[in-house]
Amino acid sequence: MPTSHIEKKGAKAKGKSALQKAARLASTQRSHFQKTASTHVTYLWPAATDLHVSCNTEDSQIGVAAAAAAAMAIRNFWSMAAAAVGFRLVLVLFGGDLHLASRPEVSTPLTSIRRLAEGYWLKQASMSPYSGSMYHGSPLLLSVLGPLTNKRSVGHDHIYCSLIFVAVDFIAAMLIRATGRRLQIARNRRLKSLELTEAVSNSVNVSAGDIASLIYLWNPWAIVTCVGSCTSPIENLMVVIMIYGACSRLAPLAAFGYVMATHLSLYPAILIVPIILLLGYGPDAPPTKVFRIKRSSASKTGVSDNDKSSRSRDVQQFLWKPVFHFILWMLFWTFYVLLLSSIVLNKVGGLQEMFKKSFFLIVFNMNIVFMVLPLAIRLKHRPCFLAFIYTAIVAILKSYPSVGDSALYLGLLGLFANELAEMQFTFFLFFGYIGVSLLSPVMHNLWIWRGTGNANFYFATGLAYTCLQTVLVVESVSSMIKHDRKLRLLVTA
Repeated sequence: MPTSHIEKKGAKAKGKSALQKAARLASTQRSHFQKTASTHVTYLWPAATDLHVSCNTEDSQIGVAAAAAAAMAIRNFWSMAAAAVGFRLVLVLFGGDLHLASRPEVSTPLTSIRRLAEGYWLKQASMSPYSGSMYHGSPLLLSVLGPLTNKRSVGHDHIYCSLIFVAVDFIAAMLIRATGRRLQIARNRRLKSLELTEAVSNSVNVSAGDIASLIYLWNPWAIVTCVGSCTSPIENLMVVIMIYGACSRLAPLAAFGYVMATHLSLYPAILIVPIILLLGYGPDAPPTKVFRIKRSSASKTGVSDNDKSSRSRDVQQFLWKPVFHFILWMLFWTFYVLLLSSIVLNKVGGLQEMFKKSFFLIVFNMNIVFMVLPLAIRLKHRPCFLAFIYTAIVAILKSYPSVGDSALYLGLLGLFANELAEMQFTFFLFFGYIGVSLLSPVMHNLWIWRGTGNANFYFATGLAYTCLQTVLVVESVSSMIKHDRKLRLLVTA
């Protein structure tokens, strides 16, 4: 055999072996990266499964990038979350002199732990807790939290209830984080189908779930509500469970949260509209018109059938099956909760007692109902954002508002950090909330204890607080509409 032929054959074999080594090395590095990303992601409870699943689907590049970003931010998040929980525990154990349970901004007649303890004492004395005007809360809370009000330590009247509220706040924050992860994955998938890669990369760098969770944990109003031993954290948890279950399309969980939230307070009943939209359409997405524009432009430029089919799948189609499941589970949980509560209308006063002053009930509460339908028509493609808006409106117009209601919608506001990045008046709103928080106890002290002021002082802070919340709601809706218009312009460009 000629020497040149042997040399060529040897060179070919060496080149082939070199290519095989390079391929094995690349495969090893790829598997190592995916394993590392998967390890970090599975450490993120409870939204880890969402990112891990997204890494194994057609959106693997987005999922891996989100996993890498989450892996870098995980240490800071958990340290800040642990610090928030530790700060709550310190205030619960050593903040007995703060007397937050007596503050009207923190504790209301519906959420006061002192009224709950009095109602439980009346129940133990074989008297109806609803016969007078002492207790107005849920009979279910009497059975769950009532026994804990009798267990007191030196200097702490309701320390066990406060510890439960700390745990409830942490669970609510984790569910808010999981909801944010689901919204972010859905958002990235929809933006990728619209070929808006720059928007996808920007959203990967900002974890809305982490931001929303930390806002809720470090919100001073959430902290004082938790330390002040009122039942607002439990109401907030039920609302968050309802939204998380609807985003995950878990009908039993969403129905449980809805029934419990409406049992504790009637105002979350209006959230039935965004919950049905979430179960039917799925998480928030750009308007359907944007996908139609993209599909029509793609048909003109001659795009492959696979791309057309993927874009048609991204157009929201309403699914009735999870909605029917939600209604069935809601009826089941309603019957079960009423059975557990042992509600007898004759003991509570009867239905006629509830509607004695129907005119005042309509005047005070009908404003909330008037806003439900117009907002649902305009924001039906963003049901989770619609739930945030409804929660903020309830916090503004409810009969007994407290800072715990504001802590909930401010935490949900962080879920839309990407969409509301260009919102106006943020400086004014931020320092306005701080100013109202500082002036409210001062004006109350001047009116009630010092006697140097009158009721108008405290009433002025209430008006300023309501105006700030109204500006926040209006600017949030306006910014979201502008964001949708911007997406449409980017698609048509």
